[in-house]
Amino acid sequence: MLQALIDSMRPEIEKVSLFFGADFDRPEPHWGRDKNLRDVLAHLYAWQKMLFDFVDANQNGTAQPFLPAPHTWRTTPALNTEIWEKYQDTPLGDIQEMLASSHSQIIELIESFTDEELFTKKHFSWTGATSLGSYLVSAAPSHYEWAIKKLRAHQKAARTTP
Repeated sequence: MLQALIDSMRPEIEKVSLFFGADFDRPEPHWGRDKNLRDVLAHLYAWQKMLFDFVDANQNGTAQPFLPAPHTWRTTPALNTEIWEKYQDTPLGDIQEMLASSHSQIIELIESFTDEELFTKKHFSWTGATSLGSYLVSAAPSHYEWAIKKLRAHQKAARTTP
């Protein structure tokens, strides 16, 4: 769905800054942080990479929290800013390739677990009181939904602005 939306906005979306309207004012930091398609896709990729690192380390016996040190869930705005800064010099084409590969790996990762492993709370000690599926949803579908919402807001503003 995300790729279809991007394809429907090409080639303009690859060249323009995201615009949400002259009077657009939302309190969430991401509305001001992500300036273009690369920023949005890099954010998706980075969260998927955190998921892979989390699962891989813990499955191989190295205790590792989901968020990289020193971050906690309360500091995710700062973490997201660090992600934004990290990918500023990465070309859009590279990010698109990285995300396409990461997306395929996410599907493979999900398919490598049983329903019980995915959806049973505390099945793995390293997921704490929640399920592995909760982490997967947070890092993948929820972030894709966020990206789609953001790009649709840009698309709507671009259509209604003379």
